[in-house]
Amino acid sequence: MTRWSRVFDRLTEVIAAILIVALLVVVTLGIVTRALGEPLIWTDEVSRFLMLWVAVAGWILASRRRAHIRIRFFHNLLPQHGWRAAESVMQSAMVVFGLLVSWYSVHLIQANYDLEATTVPLSMGLLYVPMLVAGVVTALQGLAELIDNVRNWNDPPFQPIAPTLQEAAE
Repeated sequence: MTRWSRVFDRLTEVIAAILIVALLVVVTLGIVTRALGEPLIWTDEVSRFLMLWVAVAGWILASRRRAHIRIRFFHNLLPQHGWRAAESVMQSAMVVFGLLVSWYSVHLIQANYDLEATTVPLSMGLLYVPMLVAGVVTALQGLAELIDNVRNWNDPPFQPIAPTLQEAAE
């Protein structure tokens, strides 16, 4: 892992933490002001913006940590080069998906840029900016994993599984 990727990951973690705290504060403020009979009308809309940004920050962190759910039952039954080939197809699909998300996000940002949110003076285009960021990061992550997979083509895809306690005892 390079220095820049560590900085990017740490910055993303900090941003995600700030966004979560901001979301909790805004939602709590909305609940308290409703309970007091004087609701702040902007809390719902701001929490919607923050929720999307939190979700995308989680998407980016999960992608960077390779923590998305993957069911590899059949994938792991393949021989080494078959496993690597299937992995290359998946990583290529990840690059294409990231590029498509980025492409369509740019269109959505442009189409909604001149619309203002109902209760706060923010452009509705800001609602789609995190999708652009996530698409770019997803495409770059997929490309990095594809390159890593190709570089290690002749290496086993994962370490041999250690013998179970029962097998070790025999």
